Amino acid sequence: MRQSRALWLLDRVEREPRADTMIDALRTGIRALPLGRGRDALHGRWLGHPVHPLMVQVPIGSWLSAAVLDLRPGRSREARLLVGVGLAAAAPAALAGAVDWAELHRQQQRVGLVHALTNAAAVGLYAASLACRVKGREAAGRAYGFLGLTAVGLGGALGGHLAYRQASGANHAEDVPHVVSEGWHRIGTVDEFPAGRPVRRSVDDVPVLVVREPGGTIHALAERCSHLSGPLSEGTVADGCVQCPWHGSVFRLSDGWNVRGPATAPQPAFETRIVDGHVDVRLAQEPAAKKGNTDRTRTHVEVGTTHGHGS
Repeated sequence: MRQSRALWLLDRVEREPRADTMIDALRTGIRALPLGRGRDALHGRWLGHPVHPLMVQVPIGSWLSAAVLDLRPGRSREARLLVGVGLAAAAPAALAGAVDWAELHRQQQRVGLVHALTNAAAVGLYAASLACRVKGREAAGRAYGFLGLTAVGLGGALGGHLAYRQASGANHAEDVPHVVSEGWHRIGTVDEFPAGRPVRRSVDDVPVLVVREPGGTIHALAERCSHLSGPLSEGTVADGCVQCPWHGSVFRLSDGWNVRGPATAPQPAFETRIVDGHVDVRLAQEPAAKKGNTDRTRTHVEVGTTHGHGS
């Protein structure tokens, strides 16, 4: 079977570098926005996954409903209201999408730029539709509305490609609990883990980040970042956390909780123990879900948590 024309075009967009200068400028501008803690809220860290797909349901639903009403006579007032609601909801949805887009890989950003431009065209068409409706030009308003809905559909297809083909917004650490076998796994001697320095090991072919604190407590996290598989072993360790070197996500070493985005999912965690000078790890039984210090000490066992994926 031949590759579909649409998929071929999308693959071309992923490889097309001519818009990279614009992408760099836009990314810099979006990252410079003074959003404070609102940035993590827009990423959806509080929700556990990106909030942009949830927010776009309002404009899409409003505009689709307006199109249905446009097919029935005598419902122009209701359709006009729905077009306005969609336009009002489009701005915060676009902001959330832009914040996510600024922290993606270049190939994802290329497709995302076309996705954004398509949706911007849809907003423009619906703004023209609303203006015509307000002036009593209902036929033109309906025409612009149907053109806008077509653009929305194309933008949605591009968004689906980003989410499912390119895995933007997906939890890149989700597979760890399904790959690592049960029980303890020996990963080396204590001397192989210098205090305060991240070390990369492997358990069942899954990269694991290991950090020994100056006091001797050992933490272990899945090494590949849940955001986009960044190498946490190359990140910075400070204040009991590790920061991903790619996009700046911060994870707590004690339990892998995602302290700061853009990561929206915590890392899979490993318990640790020291037996005869050797370090053993096993997958934690419960995911990180508390913001307090969850370190536990048992006889010959020090418990830590893991996040991310190794490269």
